[in-house]
Amino acid sequence: MKLWDTVTGNDMTREFKEFESRAGTLPADYRAAWEEIKANLFLYGNFTGRNLMPIFDGALGLLEETAAEGQDIHEVLGDDIAAFCAALAGEEGARTFRDRWRAQLNRNVARKLAQLGG
Repeated sequence: MKLWDTVTGNDMTREFKEFESRAGTLPADYRAAWEEIKANLFLYGNFTGRNLMPIFDGALGLLEETAAEGQDIHEVLGDDIAAFCAALAGEEGARTFRDRWRAQLNRNVARKLAQLGG
């Protein structure tokens, strides 16, 4: 991987275009599920989102395989796609970027209050 591509995110853009191309061949209900998966998984990304690329690849691979087998999307993902994405991101109850920012803000406020009070 070239340094410039890594710095600018061009490598991720190319990879995501490949994902979208692959997703375009899925049946309509699977494409809708793919859109929901993307929306829910982005909550678990780090600053660049690079940590999500293998997860996106695995989720899309699962959708491709099960679509080829003719399975219903609800049999594959269940009715709660957000919970499915939380499980993909690590575990049920995985922290989102909002949770991390909230914790960081709380630490900073507590530190400032300690400086003012002591």
